[in-house]
Amino acid sequence: MINSIRRRLLLWQIAALVITCTLVCALTYHMAWQAFNRVRDFGMEQIAHSVVRHGVRPHSWAAEVPRHTEPLATARPAPSADAPPWATDDLGMFISQIWSLSGERLYASVDSGGPPLQTPGFHDVEWSGETWRVFTLRDDEELVQVAKTSSDRASSFAEMAPWLLAPAALVVLVLSVLIHAAVTRALAPLTALGRDIRQRGANDLQPIATDGMPEEILPLGQSLNQLLERVDDLLKHQRQVLADAAHELNTPLAVISLQAQLARRVPEEQRGAALDELDQGIARSAHLVAQLLQMARLDADAHRHQPAAVRCDRLAADVVAAFSAQAEARDIDLGLDTCDAASVWADPQDMRVLLDNLVDNALRHTPRGSRVDVRVEQHAGRVSLVVHDNGPGIAEADRQRVLQRFVRLKPQDEATGSGLGLAIVMRIAQNNEGLLTLASSPSGGLSVRVEFDAHGGSV
Repeated sequence: MINSIRRRLLLWQIAALVITCTLVCALTYHMAWQAFNRVRDFGMEQIAHSVVRHGVRPHSWAAEVPRHTEPLATARPAPSADAPPWATDDLGMFISQIWSLSGERLYASVDSGGPPLQTPGFHDVEWSGETWRVFTLRDDEELVQVAKTSSDRASSFAEMAPWLLAPAALVVLVLSVLIHAAVTRALAPLTALGRDIRQRGANDLQPIATDGMPEEILPLGQSLNQLLERVDDLLKHQRQVLADAAHELNTPLAVISLQAQLARRVPEEQRGAALDELDQGIARSAHLVAQLLQMARLDADAHRHQPAAVRCDRLAADVVAAFSAQAEARDIDLGLDTCDAASVWADPQDMRVLLDNLVDNALRHTPRGSRVDVRVEQHAGRVSLVVHDNGPGIAEADRQRVLQRFVRLKPQDEATGSGLGLAIVMRIAQNNEGLLTLASSPSGGLSVRVEFDAHGGSV
């Protein structure tokens, strides 16, 4: 299997060239052979007309030969024992014969005669083990017949054939070289593109220059630039996340270390309270790390969605049950309000993380004795997940800002969250084609609503 574009192009183009030249050579050979035969036939016809025009007669030959010289027939060398009867010094020329109108042979250019008399015109005749091309011409007094072997004609043409085919071979050779050069030159931009990419360092994510790039390669260059841009954004985002994570983890870890030191130094009767504070610091750090991992999983292309039909009413019931102990510990009334049986087409893991963060965020930012309600509503082909609380809420001017990472409306030493909960919810809503809105709840707290298109299938 050929995996090289250059080799494929060369193979197909040179193969097409060879096949074309072969067909042209065959056609040229056939046409040249036909033309050669017509020229030779015309020559035989002219010889016959010349014999008639000059009026050659057997008695005139005998009268013109001087008595003191040897006749021409006796001057011919004797043929070899295995030579055909017509093989004389006329071999390779032709045999001419003159016949009377009654069919009597009056003259032959060779001693053994020649092919039998034929009707006027051209004929192919078998005689003396050979195929002869014969032309017979009739005038008022005689019949003139000229004959030549087909093998002699073929051998004469064979001597010319290489000179006919040599140009075609030269054309194939020259065009093969030109095709190779053209393919190499045509693929030069692709080679240059590969060389440019290979020579880049790991941190060199500058766009590839597409000016002057051929139309066939331009989409590849543009796609590579888009990929480089996405990778650059991803790396910048990861560096920012790492910097934010290092900054955010620095304080909790320092607090945990201080609380651990204090726990060792306090008296025995105060050690329980110190350890409780240490547990809370560890819990806050664990929560921050968990949310950082969730955000990293959702960012850029790090997470591939696996959408499926998700029953939102069942999901809401599971989340409320999972957070009931935490709500009870804070003396918060957590429950399901309206709960329509509705399905959406989304990533099930994303949907669980989304609702977990909404409920956890509400429990962390509402005072003790508050109320948090979870609703699932379906209307006009849309499904809404709603979390209401009667806490302090968020001012309208701050609602867009809290959707950003690590944004806390309280000072850090008073905040119980990481500033990532609503940012994670926002990213999940975007990844699953949902719509997130923040509003005031009827009880004065915060109402967070996430809408999705309803899924018509049953689960």
